[in-house]
Amino acid sequence: MQDIQNVPIDIQTSRLLDWLVDRRHCALKWQSKVQQIREKINQALQDMPEHEEIKSLLSGTYINYFHCLKIVEILKGTEAATKNLFGRYSSQRMKDWQEVLSLYQAENTYLGECGSLLVRSVSYEIPALRKQMSRCQQLVGESERRAEECMQGAAEQRERYYSSCKQYGINGDNIRKELQALVRDIPSLLRQVGADAAALSPAIELYLACVSFVCESSPDQALPLLQFVQKHGDSTVYEWRVGEAPEKVERPEIEEEEISEPAAEGDIDWGDLGGITATPGETGVVLEDTAAGEVDWGGVQDSEIVGGDGIVWDIEEVSAAEIITVVEAGNDVPAGVARGSDALSILENTETRNQFVDELMELEVFLSQWLQGLDGETDIVAVTQFQTAPPVLHGQTREKVVSMLSVVRDLIARLTDVRMRHLFLILASPRYVDRVTDLLRQRLRQAELLEKKSEAWVERGKAAEEERQSVEPKLLLIQERSRELQAQIEADLSRRYNNRPVKLIGTGL
Repeated sequence: MQDIQNVPIDIQTSRLLDWLVDRRHCALKWQSKVQQIREKINQALQDMPEHEEIKSLLSGTYINYFHCLKIVEILKGTEAATKNLFGRYSSQRMKDWQEVLSLYQAENTYLGECGSLLVRSVSYEIPALRKQMSRCQQLVGESERRAEECMQGAAEQRERYYSSCKQYGINGDNIRKELQALVRDIPSLLRQVGADAAALSPAIELYLACVSFVCESSPDQALPLLQFVQKHGDSTVYEWRVGEAPEKVERPEIEEEEISEPAAEGDIDWGDLGGITATPGETGVVLEDTAAGEVDWGGVQDSEIVGGDGIVWDIEEVSAAEIITVVEAGNDVPAGVARGSDALSILENTETRNQFVDELMELEVFLSQWLQGLDGETDIVAVTQFQTAPPVLHGQTREKVVSMLSVVRDLIARLTDVRMRHLFLILASPRYVDRVTDLLRQRLRQAELLEKKSEAWVERGKAAEEERQSVEPKLLLIQERSRELQAQIEADLSRRYNNRPVKLIGTGL
């Protein structure tokens, strides 16, 4: 019997109410009596003395039978003056709380309620608070990660912005004005290219000699524009076309567009887009044509021009010469006057510039093939049919050909690099300036939006951390009160079984 007395009674917490009802420690319909008791407690709480321990008992948890026992013990001290000779209290406070205890003790109603409170705390309230804290902690981590990603994206957009500005050769302080100012540099750059073309003389002489010897054709038919620029520099189209310098040059005046004010903060200034509506996306802007379903770029379309930043611009390059020719169609130009397209230099005019680059590439291919012949096992001039070739063909060495090829490739690179392509597009199409300006502003705007989004994620993380910190004390308090209630129930049941140990298992406290 002594061994059995020391064996603990293990009760699964989730089955506590069923266990109490099965062992008839409380009535089956204990809930119906609890409602009456709660009404009595609410009435009794309306008149309570100022006592710190009572305030502590009533804060942060649902009042139960064991709380009522402590309140009565406290009232025995505060209401001692109302005790009569028979040991009864005349105080209404004491009477109310003694009545509450009597109702609780009837059929052990308090055991049913306390068991229900413990099960609810263990199965629902504590897990819910833990889940809320875990969710807040996850949100804090996610907010930190998202904020960092947004800052990285903003830094990437700004880097791309300044990289694009560097490719265009501008600082990015005033995009439109700086892009339009680049056009002023074009004539001096092209004049320098035309002056450096004089160094092509040995390469052109070699090419013409080879063409004349192999094809037996007139040297004047080969590389005509290249020969002209090599001798006369970047002269006017009139001089190239007519054969003599003009008496008067009337260059077209290019009116710079009025520079609009930058867009206000929070908005992207898309200018006058006609029927196009700007629909803001999360980090960009999607342009839609509300009329025909297509974006109208004002006739700028067709040919694909890929910038150095990998962006494809659908722009039809319309040269100033072509525009001027259309405008002045039918107008008589006096003799000796270079007007319109004729007033432009050879390298300014799109058509003649393209021909100049084509002839440079033709010369480059020739020199590359000649160099391969020199590097081969058999020298090309040693072939039988070259025995009677002119001395200029025999006297070429590898060093000379490499030097000539270097000059040709340098000129090609200077006319076809990314910056020069942008300059030619700016000169040929005024709308190109608008599109580049919009693109760069959009990148800068995206960076600003990502920075604001990062700040929003930081604030969201702070709010989640504050919520977690506010929930944690509630969880600790409920866990503490639940452990107290568990110990009180175990002690009460233990007394009913001759102080045999009782253990409520599965609480997770």
